[in-house]
Amino acid sequence: MFSLIIPIYNRPEEIKELLESLLLSNYKKEYEIVIIEDGSKIDCKDVVSQYADKFSISYYFKENSGPGDSRNYGMKVAKGDYFIILDSDCLIPANYLSEVEKELETNYVDCFGGSDAAHESFSKIQKAINFTMTSFLTTGGIRGGSEKISKFQPRSFNMGISKKAFEESKGFGNIHPGEDPDLSIRLWKLGYKTRLFPNAFVYHKRRIDWNKFSIQVNKFGKARPILDSWYPEYSKITFWFPSLFVMGLIFSVILLIFGYKLPALLYAFYYLMILVFSTIQNKSLEIGLLSLIAVNRQFFGYGLGYLKSFLKIKVLKQQPEKAFPELFFKR
Repeated sequence: MFSLIIPIYNRPEEIKELLESLLLSNYKKEYEIVIIEDGSKIDCKDVVSQYADKFSISYYFKENSGPGDSRNYGMKVAKGDYFIILDSDCLIPANYLSEVEKELETNYVDCFGGSDAAHESFSKIQKAINFTMTSFLTTGGIRGGSEKISKFQPRSFNMGISKKAFEESKGFGNIHPGEDPDLSIRLWKLGYKTRLFPNAFVYHKRRIDWNKFSIQVNKFGKARPILDSWYPEYSKITFWFPSLFVMGLIFSVILLIFGYKLPALLYAFYYLMILVFSTIQNKSLEIGLLSLIAVNRQFFGYGLGYLKSFLKIKVLKQQPEKAFPELFFKR
């Protein structure tokens, strides 16, 4: 039986939208929903109670200790033998659970990840951010479903893990963000396999404005050198790309001042590709233009975060918890 594990923090309106989307599910077999309130000041208990007669649903309130620890808590109390982890800001397509079951029956794996997409109801900024987080022109499509299907690092907004794999791995660590690749690598080391389920996507709302998006991707950048220091065998040169992009852009502007145009023209061509592809994909020139802002926010946020973390962790050999205490939750 599937157990849907959903941590939430101060977002009762999100869980209502998620549960409403699950009401449209075409999956007819039994499954349970486990809601974990992570020390919220604005709880969703009353919202969850409205769905008690529609789902097998349970609600737990705990002290704030971060999303990873909340997911672990949910998996410990869940009744199912396969856990599906979702973020509270997701909308679930009607065929989602059916697609997950189909994939597991065809080629079982103890941990899977699905991609995300933009729902038609999303704001223009949300759609622009979704484009830059999923396009092959920016992230290589790793969140949009084009990453290598076997050896995939699932993201916890849309992830599944067997009870056996959870118990042996002990679930998520206390780093955030970065808990997703950390768990994937530990599972690999234990002999478990991970895989992308291409058709099991969710609509990931990303409850963020421009400033929150910059902070989020900056934390992603800071987390990566920490993970590389823990698991150097899984470090990739591609993790440097956003930082190199930022440094190259600054260098191209300097060269342009001195009359050397080629580097700046290459960047201009790249931005033109972003504009064209996003405009076509979203059928909106405005979203295409907003995607240019999103790309810059993504690369500068991640790239500068990565450089700062690389200096502290790799060069100065500082302890991650002391260098970046904001990335670690206390249990």
